[in-house]
Amino acid sequence: MAEHLSFEKPIIELRAKITELKQFTAEKEIDLSGEIEKLEKRLEQLEEDIYGNMKPWDRVQLARHSQRPTTLDYINQLFTSFMELHGDRLHGDDAAIVGGVAMFENKPVTVIGHQRGKDTKENIRRNFGMPHPEGYRKALRLMKQAEKFNRPVVCFIDTKGAYPGMAAEERGQSEAIARNLLEMAGLKTPVICIVIGEGGSGGALALGIGDRLYMLENSTYSVISPEGAAALLWKDAGQAKRAAETMKITAPDLYELGIIDSVIPEVRGGAHRDLHAQAESIRRVLGESLQELQNLDKDALIRQRHEKFNRIGEFADVNDAITEE
Repeated sequence: MAEHLSFEKPIIELRAKITELKQFTAEKEIDLSGEIEKLEKRLEQLEEDIYGNMKPWDRVQLARHSQRPTTLDYINQLFTSFMELHGDRLHGDDAAIVGGVAMFENKPVTVIGHQRGKDTKENIRRNFGMPHPEGYRKALRLMKQAEKFNRPVVCFIDTKGAYPGMAAEERGQSEAIARNLLEMAGLKTPVICIVIGEGGSGGALALGIGDRLYMLENSTYSVISPEGAAALLWKDAGQAKRAAETMKITAPDLYELGIIDSVIPEVRGGAHRDLHAQAESIRRVLGESLQELQNLDKDALIRQRHEKFNRIGEFADVNDAITEE
């Protein structure tokens, strides 16, 4: 059964009414086509009003939707001949990050992404999409392999954050994330990053340093979850909705701020409504980006990547400020 969110309630109720009238028409052989047509037009307008004017908290809920497509869903739709590779060659394999070699439009690429489960059993196996250090080290191993063989790297971002447990800290969680940031900044092959769900904290950023950074329309990207921010700012995690509106974590906000390169539109109601259509939207963006980036030599690629991140945010030179005073 489909999961419905609170802001979708008016849509669900109207759909149920239309279904009820259609069943009544079929059972009683009474022509209610006129009433049904009016309700269907009203439904279309209602969907446009609600999905076209979503609040930040509405987008947070969609980003977390239990049926939202995962990295493996998109891999199956977008790539062929995917061969998953395992292990970091240091500790073990982390199922919260999947990666391997595949073909995209008859060209070899390396695909890496966070992977959460779709039921309790799989979520436990994949640690709810929260990677350990070996997950990030596996990702980096695959990136360096891609660099060696001149394969572009595609990263799908979808995690609440890196796993904060004691075992992860003992095995060097912060160092593993920091190492990925450093190495990705200088990777001599095109890197395209796409936020497909939640992009939380350093756990997301560890796969987010690339030549292009895109977000699906109803995804989020932030240094902390709304609940975490609310707990810090107002000592009340229940203020998450307020935090989400303040933090500017949605795709439209981040595009306006210049953090991301573009917003990939979602099908009405969220990516889970039509996986194939959503994958095709990603395919177009991915194809255009790869074509642009593969025409650059390695030095130009890295220079452009550095310039991209240097443009983010505003800063002032301290010495200049002192001189002015």
